[in-house]
Amino acid sequence: MAQNKIPKREQVAVENTWRLEDIYPTNEAWEEDLKKLAELGEKQVEFKGKLGESGENLLEYLQISDEISLLIDSLANYAHRRSDEDTANSFYQAMKGRLMSVLVDISSKTAFEDPEIIAIPDDDMQKFYGECEGLKLYKRALDRLREKKPHVLSEREEQILALSAEVANVSENTFTAFSDADLKFPDVTNEKGETVQVTHGSYIPLVQSQDRRVRKEAFESLYHTYEKFRNTCASTLDGQFKALNFYSKVRNYNSPLEQSLSANEIPVSVYTNLIDTVHENMQYMYDYVDLRREMLGVEKLHMYDMYVPLVAKAEKKISFEQAKETVIKALAPMGEDYINILKEGFENRWIDVYENEGKTSGAYSAGAKVHPYVLLNHKDTLNCMFTLAHEMGHAIHSYLSNKNQPTVYSEYVIFVAEVASTCNEALLMQYLLKNTEDKAEKAYLINYFLEQFRTTLYRQTMFAEFELKISEISAKGETLTADLLCEIYRELNKLYFGENNIKIDHEIDLEWARIPHFYYDFYVYQYATGYSAAIALSQKILSGGEDAVKDYIGFLKGGCSTDPISLLKGAGVDMNTAEPINQALKLFGELIGQLRELYEDGI
Repeated sequence: MAQNKIPKREQVAVENTWRLEDIYPTNEAWEEDLKKLAELGEKQVEFKGKLGESGENLLEYLQISDEISLLIDSLANYAHRRSDEDTANSFYQAMKGRLMSVLVDISSKTAFEDPEIIAIPDDDMQKFYGECEGLKLYKRALDRLREKKPHVLSEREEQILALSAEVANVSENTFTAFSDADLKFPDVTNEKGETVQVTHGSYIPLVQSQDRRVRKEAFESLYHTYEKFRNTCASTLDGQFKALNFYSKVRNYNSPLEQSLSANEIPVSVYTNLIDTVHENMQYMYDYVDLRREMLGVEKLHMYDMYVPLVAKAEKKISFEQAKETVIKALAPMGEDYINILKEGFENRWIDVYENEGKTSGAYSAGAKVHPYVLLNHKDTLNCMFTLAHEMGHAIHSYLSNKNQPTVYSEYVIFVAEVASTCNEALLMQYLLKNTEDKAEKAYLINYFLEQFRTTLYRQTMFAEFELKISEISAKGETLTADLLCEIYRELNKLYFGENNIKIDHEIDLEWARIPHFYYDFYVYQYATGYSAAIALSQKILSGGEDAVKDYIGFLKGGCSTDPISLLKGAGVDMNTAEPINQALKLFGELIGQLRELYEDGI
């Protein structure tokens, strides 16, 4: 029997769980709203063929759409958050499925919406705005939709695509069930001789162990298990990219990448520029690998050596209570109003704190309208404290956006989401560095900062490049086999880590098999671009005083009231250029130099 056994859901203290009763006090209340949702969907159908008749018709239809959006927000957040508490709970899995069925039904029956709105002549639209004052609120949303005319199909074709949504989600759903609920990894023995259960939540703490044997055992436990299912994983990922290619072709996009980025009003050049800029700055990564090898005192690094802290004696156990206190102090430059929202989240159970059996791995923030919800798997580490700051950045962004924007513009796009979360992390790091005089602790923090650059700017860009490569291969009609995926992934590891001071262990070839974000449709690049923007914004907040904070809070309140590039420009960062990425990578190089000096001074 493994020691440090992961508890079952019912064994977790209530105060360490999120309060989903704020959305629905009972499952029965959820059921009532599901019926209302279906009824509103039927009400929308009554407008078929009438959206272009008058501004009043169009406005009423859009207002019903807002009601539906609010209902979906509550229904989906409750069902998904409950399911994520224990992914093996079939009751909430079924609840999610029933909601999806209603959504598919509504989507298929309202397939007339986009074609009808796009078909309205420009002169008639201008007349509608003049005659119907309330319609002006929706002008930006309507303009964006009408710009998509080349990609919107006939009513019948749109209906067919809507009906295919459940089929398109099969690959992601299969991966989630397989990875989070079904997959079990062999136990390992920790430094104290204790048997430890390997899970998605415990893996990173294990590979951060100062004992190289523990790191190696955890690494092999994880990847040797995935190796047994490599063909299943490849087939699942192949299905995902076949679906992406299908939809991009049907909707007349040049590629799935173009389709994905267009949803957030981001040009493809932003994605490719990220990869090109990181390639031009790869030497910094090679320098870091070399320094890491020297500081660990090994002849050659292995991939399982990349997470262990380089300054072991500075490692601290940070309880969740301590993490909350430190995050509050670190984010004080954001102002009293921001801190009050942060405290409200801490004190009123917005957060599900600890791991339990079947709980979804990792961490996230879900921006429910009632208030945000944050999922953690806290492990009393520095990394988990940064995760707390990160996810509360998302949460407060959602909170401010929901409070300051009408329903139609309250949901910000993903591209800017990672800016808010990472800015919090940067402020936390600056606070920690400023408040230590101990050289060993400073070295530890600098290394942690370097790891943020490595895992966010380099690693996420490598993920983005992997996605782009396999998408292009899939678009040619080739099957994404396990051998092909492993080969591509291995070559990218060689490029991003070099080969002089590190052994690219064959197990790492399978890392693609465990990354959930590969099912999120070109999501990961935004971590890297967002990190670059966040570094710039954090410096402005620390040095620019109230005006910089005001501009930044304005950005957080912006929702999707304008395009994301313009929102960031308003906060002081231009993502149309490579400058933020180059600046961030230059800082990475400077930090490597600082850590080397401390190492050579004998820390």
